[in-house]
Amino acid sequence: MHTILGAGGHASGALTRELINAKLPVRLISRRPITTDAPNVSWQPADLLNYDELARATKGATVLYLCPGLPYDSNVWRQQWPTIVRNAIDVAKANQARLIFLDNVYMYGLVDGPMTETTPYNPMSPKGEVQAQTATTLMDEVRAGNLRASIARCPDFYGSGASSFYDSTVLDKFANGQRAQWLGRVDKRHSYLYLPDIGKAMYLLGQQPDSDNQIWHLPTAPALTGREYISLAADVFGVPDRYLTVSKTVTQLLGLFMPFMKNVAEVFYQYDRDYVFNSDKFERAFGMQPTSYREGVTAIANRLRQPATVPDKSLSLVAS
Repeated sequence: MHTILGAGGHASGALTRELINAKLPVRLISRRPITTDAPNVSWQPADLLNYDELARATKGATVLYLCPGLPYDSNVWRQQWPTIVRNAIDVAKANQARLIFLDNVYMYGLVDGPMTETTPYNPMSPKGEVQAQTATTLMDEVRAGNLRASIARCPDFYGSGASSFYDSTVLDKFANGQRAQWLGRVDKRHSYLYLPDIGKAMYLLGQQPDSDNQIWHLPTAPALTGREYISLAADVFGVPDRYLTVSKTVTQLLGLFMPFMKNVAEVFYQYDRDYVFNSDKFERAFGMQPTSYREGVTAIANRLRQPATVPDKSLSLVAS
């Protein structure tokens, strides 16, 4: 049984669609109910912070995918991530199940050159410290022979709407005839991963037990500069490539009365220098090529241009 811990978010939704399309049995676990007409999907209630609830909900699982979407708040991450990862490890061991943890790049901190699976952890923010701790906890269990698990790591992704910087500050702006905004320097490169590729890559990891017990960087197209991302999007949407930049100082000032921007300011080092993610290892091992930025942006633009339609509930997930 393929079991998704923290279902209902963007990344878990992309994975769920891949599992549904493959006609595999899927169990979704979340606090809030999720409905779908797909015949091979069931839902179980559980709070990932409550081990007993999680143990009951995961009984019989063979592959566990940990991909909850926590609020973008350092305090929440400090309070919740360690417990969530510990509980996921313990239920995986109880079920003798494989565990695949969808992770981010915050633990790397300042990096000179492309980030790879062997890049040392050098956290520069509270979020990075938390993610370094949780990743180390998981891999320590692997090295001790207590657990079969892997870390599926990704940079910022796009294709999810308001929760993505590239979507909300560039693509949505151009779709509405507005000027784009760019966080940080437009002459620096920054890696973005296309959301559907997360689902495809996580699915592949779930199908290959030989991929266990290591870290994988999910397939990500070669990084562009901010100026290149803006120009590409303007070309796809057929609008002038007008934009303004948001500096660290402005971000810090906004953070005085906007908690979200305070959290962004903590990781501004990702946006004022090259921040490049390398996924060669995954691409070689699985033969999966990342979606190009033009292809991804074109798909998003086409979706934004379409009038609202009745969704296909067999492939949609609705959290109530």
